[in-house]
Amino acid sequence: MLHRINRQWLARSAIAVAVTALVACAVSPTGRKQFILPNYTESDMSKMGAAAFTDLKKKQPLDNDAQTKAYVNCVAHAILASLPGDEGVGWEINVFKDDTPNAFALPGKKIGVHSGILKVAKNQDQLATVIGHEVGHVQAHHSAERLSQQTAAQGALLVGAIIAGTSDNTQKGLVMGALGAGLTYGVLMPFSRTQESEADMIGLKLMAKAGFNPDESIDLWQNMAAADKNKTPEFLSTHPSDQTRMNALNRALPMAEEDMREARAQGHHPSCSQS
Repeated sequence: MLHRINRQWLARSAIAVAVTALVACAVSPTGRKQFILPNYTESDMSKMGAAAFTDLKKKQPLDNDAQTKAYVNCVAHAILASLPGDEGVGWEINVFKDDTPNAFALPGKKIGVHSGILKVAKNQDQLATVIGHEVGHVQAHHSAERLSQQTAAQGALLVGAIIAGTSDNTQKGLVMGALGAGLTYGVLMPFSRTQESEADMIGLKLMAKAGFNPDESIDLWQNMAAADKNKTPEFLSTHPSDQTRMNALNRALPMAEEDMREARAQGHHPSCSQS
């Protein structure tokens, strides 16, 4: 799907798996030590994310309602403007016609928002919570971390064959799943609780630095909890429970509120409307 098999890449993968304990150290934006193989460079991940996004657009219908697109773009661009340097420039943002309350961001500067999330994220601040969280996954290189773990667990040749591409939807789904968009292919490879919690904290800071109200992050997760009465108990899930997330966000709110005040003092006042 993504590109032809690169024999040199596969050879490097095999070597990397053998020496992971020595070479796979990285540090996330929150200071957490990560396991990321040197094969999964930012450039490689960007190419994979861009190719995956192109494939998703072929498979999933887009919501081309001008008002909806303008609203989502308004929120997303405000979040992206809070990224350092030119990291927030050149992102592609699409709304997909899908009733599931979901969104995702991929390496390569791609953001996908399901139309169904707008029924749960009821205002700009709550949507900013969602988009900030997804961008947080990209900022923390969670896809590369997950692929590295997959490679170490299953071997370089298996993951190399998946990355090399095929028309087989199962293999496509494994790549999409590792990137964070596998649900479309029926392959769920969720981020870990640690990664989800980390993305929550990064996203909270991003939305606050953009001038959005971080207090609304709590309301979003209350809405999510109300929308899914049959949620898997936390100890059986890879995701933190909604209550766990709300507790962690509550602890982080004082600093986020200070970030918001500083952003607004600098003239950042997002005004994105659905109507």
